Amino acid sequence: MQITTSTVSLTVDDVAASQQFFTTHLGYTVQATADGFASLARQDAAVDVVLLARGTEVLPADQRDRHASGLILAFTTTGIADEEERLRAAGVEITMPLREEPWGERLFQVTDPNGVIVQFVEWAVPATA
Repeated sequence: MQITTSTVSLTVDDVAASQQFFTTHLGYTVQATADGFASLARQDAAVDVVLLARGTEVLPADQRDRHASGLILAFTTTGIADEEERLRAAGVEITMPLREEPWGERLFQVTDPNGVIVQFVEWAVPATA
């Protein structure tokens, strides 16, 4: 088996709101759309994102009323401080400000209009190393 693309499918209440957030602030482009559906991609190593409207019949019956929760969509990046500042300047609420963990992880989080948590991570040398 060869995996050619990785995609995360998120069930949300407002597909258009998440689509706009991902395209405006996170550099995604629209690959395909339909009523209650959007497929988004980037040209780099980021995971593709499919947005599905909650209640859509394409989902199994026991999953139709669920929405994206309890997950963090995390992107490992470089220049994390600049990225936090860029998003803040664009009016995106930083829901967890930039911090550094003792094990060397620098991270911050934003949350899209549907409650999808997006985390940006950059690895630094731990202070104890």
